[in-house]
Parts: sequence; C-alpha cells; structure tokens
Amino acid sequence: MKIGVFDSGVGGLSFVNAIKKALPNHEVEFANDVAHLPYGSKTAAEILNFAQPKLQKLSSDGCSVIVVACNTVSTTVISELRQKIKIPLIAVEPMVKSAAIQTKTGVIGVCATPATLKSPRYKWLKSNFAKDIKVLEPDCSDWAYMIENNSIDEDKVRSRIEEVLEQKADVIVLGCTHYHWIEKNIRSIANGQAIVLQPEQAVIKELKRVLAQLP
Repeated sequence: MKIGVFDSGVGGLSFVNAIKKALPNHEVEFANDVAHLPYGSKTAAEILNFAQPKLQKLSSDGCSVIVVACNTVSTTVISELRQKIKIPLIAVEPMVKSAAIQTKTGVIGVCATPATLKSPRYKWLKSNFAKDIKVLEPDCSDWAYMIENNSIDEDKVRSRIEEVLEQKADVIVLGCTHYHWIEKNIRSIANGQAIVLQPEQAVIKELKRVLAQLP
C-alpha cells in the first residue's frame, strides 16, 4: 500500500524515514508546503486552505492513508480535513498525556508553534490529561523557520530549554515535527534532567493498526 505523509516543511521527513524503516514493504509519498511556511503563525482558515489541496493530491495519487505529520494542522483543522478527505488521516499532536503520566515533578514543557498552543485541541489535551500538572510553554515561535532554513541558533534553543529545566520540568514534549531535527541537541541540553518525547513511534503503532483494517 501507499502511505502519504504531509507536513508544512522538512519536519515530516523524519516521519518518512521512520515509516520506511518500520514498514519497508510499503511505498511512502511525501508532500509539503514550503511556499506557505511557517504554518504556526497562520489562522485556522489559512491552514485549512493550504493543507487541503496537498492532502487531496496524496489521496488522488493512490495513498490509502495519510499521516498528517504537522501538529499545527492536526490540532487546528483535522476535523474539517477528515470531512473532506475520504481516506484515513492519522493526526500528530503534542504528547501531553504521555508527559503527564511520566512526570515526577508535576512540571512538563511543551515546545510547539503559536497556532498549536492556541488551538482548542491542545487546550482539550491539557484540560483532560494535565489539569493537575504545570505546563510550561517556552517561546519556540521561530524554531521551525530556523530549522527549515538550516540556520539554527544554538544559544536560543539552549536558553528556551534551560528556562523550563530551571522551573523543574522533567519531561519536554516536542510538539512540532520540525523540532525532531534538533532532538539530539535538546536531549544534550536536558542532560538527563528531563526526558524528551516525540510521537514517531506512537504514530507508527497507530499506522500499523489502520493499515491492518484496510481492505
């Protein structure tokens, strides 16, 4: 079967690589939308307008399922997209539930785009799974742009991570697939003080479940 992967930019390629490794017998088609980067500063209406044709193209190309490897899209317009795209869409969203379960200090950090942090879905995740947890949201608004343009400001990343560590966060959630490309940097900065979560393996597990149910 053919699996589609969509992200606004290069972040989704980390999912492409992970899926190819886990499911080598399936074809993977990747689509992105670098013309409209960054999605994290756009309105929900703009995000829907940009993402829908990309997903429709993946569907038309014969994909049986699409991984929406963009937290911003998944947390803002996934319901609308599921009404318009007639194949299964697997959403990628911040791992708030897992972080809340694993924290020992009761403090977690969520690194995500402004659109994700403002979305009703993210607020729902917090209210349902982290109501007794302190959730820190450092300003990562320019990270996707830095990563997309290969101009990473190491000092800026370090200051944001150290900011949440100083407030006793012991779990850091990567709530944007762009950030997977600096996961090693973040783990190094955390230096054992916090575990770092990103959803590739959880999404692959869900992808396998969906594929097994397809005719």
